[in-house]
Order: sequence, then structure tokens, then C-alpha cells
Amino acid sequence: MSAPTDVTLELDDIQRGVLSPRPTPYAATYLVFRIDDRDQGRELMRRAGTAATSAADTSSPLGDTWVSVAVTHWGLRALGVPRSSLDSFAWEFRQGMAARARALHDEGASAPRHWEAPLGTHDVHVVIAAVAPDPPRLEEAVDRARSAYDRLPGVTAIWRQDCYALPSEKEHFGYLDGVSHPAVEGSGIPGSNRLEVPLKSGEFILGRPDELGGSAAPEPAVLGRNGSYAAFRKLHQDVAAFRRYLKDSSTTAQDEELIAAKIMGRWRGGAPLALAPEHDDPALGADPLRRNTFFYEQEDPTGFTTPRGCHIRRANPRDASVAGEVRLHRMIRRGAVYGPPLPDGVLEDDGVDRGLMFAFIGAHPGRQFEFVQSEWMNDGVFFGDGHTKDPVVGAADGQTRYTVPRRPVRRRLAPLPRFVVTRGGEYCFLPSLSALRWLGDLRD
Repeated sequence: MSAPTDVTLELDDIQRGVLSPRPTPYAATYLVFRIDDRDQGRELMRRAGTAATSAADTSSPLGDTWVSVAVTHWGLRALGVPRSSLDSFAWEFRQGMAARARALHDEGASAPRHWEAPLGTHDVHVVIAAVAPDPPRLEEAVDRARSAYDRLPGVTAIWRQDCYALPSEKEHFGYLDGVSHPAVEGSGIPGSNRLEVPLKSGEFILGRPDELGGSAAPEPAVLGRNGSYAAFRKLHQDVAAFRRYLKDSSTTAQDEELIAAKIMGRWRGGAPLALAPEHDDPALGADPLRRNTFFYEQEDPTGFTTPRGCHIRRANPRDASVAGEVRLHRMIRRGAVYGPPLPDGVLEDDGVDRGLMFAFIGAHPGRQFEFVQSEWMNDGVFFGDGHTKDPVVGAADGQTRYTVPRRPVRRRLAPLPRFVVTRGGEYCFLPSLSALRWLGDLRD
């Protein structure tokens, strides 16, 4: 059970998008800007300090509608942040996501040269995200954000991506999404696994003690404290290929659903194999208090129920015996689908772009997002399975088979094609509200 804590956070200074789960259903949009004039960029920051929503603002008339503001390394440079401050940010953030492509396995079709312009370029300076329960209220949120950048000719809007979450909470491959999120000390927001002790706030909020007892924050303190990092990624999903793989690998419709569950670690309705090993349990999948409350080590150490190589066990091994300390690699994940669903039963691609807008939130991009992406999603050494990839989002080579542990004989599926391709992304800094004002008050 979650341990009691008397930790307090300055929620009125932390952006709400850092800690608050998104409503269900919801609509969202990402707006990207380039700063062409330093003074007007600073004015954008001043206005953003008013438009952005704080983590304490959860009972306002806006309800589950909020605006978040993030800045890239290139954006901080365009704003004229001093070199001494720039050099105090996380190394991965300073390099930018495109420069980290090899470490992130963004190669081949996922390489930055194939990314959707202007993603991955030095023109991406500011990202404004708006979230609301439905499209009409989303447009109200966008209008609220517009007050920050309107009539600033030196700030240019260069990209927009609309996305959403359906009432079913499912993504394009048909799985329930957004099931797992950690508890953060002092946030007042419960985690989805009631067996997990809340993580130290410094794992997600800069300037706070983390799991190692240290504290990371850019300088000066007014800029770094109460901020966080975000990794934004646009991921294209080849839904038709995924459906064909399941169908070609199965003997019956029931077997197809079992294979889908063994690949993900959950039935597509959300019930985990750990709690529903033989068949789907829709009631369990619909219960947020039960569907994520489980561990692996005592009941399933070898992965006969939940395969050790499945997606959810790779993304969060929980208490399983793996190389490294799992709590140092946790992250807050926000996902929203974009593009229309591929109609049920269709097995051929219709040429329409669809996928997932993914956001990682954490204070340590290197040992959180990058570690999980490189070591857990795209390698199997940490749990003793060589160089295997995650079967859903890994950089599959079309030659490696996925193995389902089974008695008396394991089941080896066909080689995995690559189902998810990176279309773009960037590392961003989510300043506190006071830091946004500090950025707005910079002077040369």
C-alpha cells in the first residue's frame, strides 16, 4: 500500500500538465512556435505565465481544461538565456532529440531525415499544449493560449497537431491506454498501483529530493525549481500490419486475442494477464482501482503468465528481478491518438496517417526516458533475453521472433515487423509559472 507522506509541493507554481492525469475522454492539441524576435519571445513568456494552468488549479471553472507551455534548448537560446544557465540543463535536453537518434533507435524509417518538418530542427522553440474534455472546450483553451502569442509578429506558429482520447480510452492497436501512472510524493494524486510506494517528488519535479537523495535543477534556482522535462514524440502506427500479424499468428479469434494479450501484457480491454491469465475480464479492465494493482516477482518470476518480454513488463518491470533499480527509471506518460481509426476488420493500409502523440514527463531524461527507450524497449539483456526488442514499439528488424513462454513447449511467433515509426520529437523544458515570468523579464 502507499506509504503516508507529509511532503508538500508548491503546486501553485508547477504547471498542471506535469502532474495531473488527463480527463477521459479528451481532446488536445500541440502548437509549435519559432521565436524570430527576442523581445517578442520574452513577451510570449510573460503572457504564457498567465495562460498556463497551475497544478493547484484543479477546481476552477475551467475544470479539466488546461494549457501547458514548454521551451526547447533552442528556444531558451532564442530568448537570450545566459550560457551559464544553458549549460546547467540536462545534457540530453541540450543536444535535442534528433541528435540522440542513435541512442533512441530512431534509425531507418524513424531517422530524423524522415521526420515531419519542422520536428527535430532548431526552429522548434516553444510548444504549447492545450487539453480539454471535448473539441468545443479545446478551442476555448486554444483561444486562451492564443492570448499569449496573438499579435506578436516576431513569434511564428510553424506546426500544429490535433489529437484526442476516445471514451473507450483505446489507442489504434485496440488496447486500453493510459492505465498506469506512478504516485508522486506531495502531489495529492494517487498512483494506479496501490501496492507501489510513492516516488520521491524529485523524480519529476526539479529542485526536489529524488530517489537517490540528490536534487537536480538548472540554474538559477528561479529558472529551474518546480520545472520538469518533457519528451514529445509523434509515433506513426501501422495498424493494418499489426492486425495482419495477429491474424497470421493465430488459429482462431480467441487465439488472436490471447496473442494480442501476450504481446502487450494486457487483454485489449485493459485487464492484465497477471490478474486474468486465462481470459479477458471486462469488469476488471474497467476498474481503475484494480486493473493496475499487481506485482510480478512472487507469482510470476519466469513470465509464464505475463511474458518478461511483453510491452508492459518491459516498460515497468515493477518488482521483477532485472538488472538495475526499477524506481530510478519510472516516468509519467501521457498518450493521445491522432488520425482517424482504421475501420474494424480492415487488414490493408488506407494511406491515412494515424498514431500516437506521446509525452514523457520526468526530471532525469537520461535515466528515465532514454534508458527505457534504449535498454528496455530495444534490448533484452536486462532480463536475460539477449538483444530482443519490445514487440509493440521496438525497432524490430523483421528477423527476430517473439517467444511466448508456455509449458511444456514455448510458442515462437513469426518474426516481428516494425509496427511503430517515429515521425518526430523534441526534448522540452516545462518551466514553473515563476520561471515563465523570469524568462519574460530577461534583459540583454
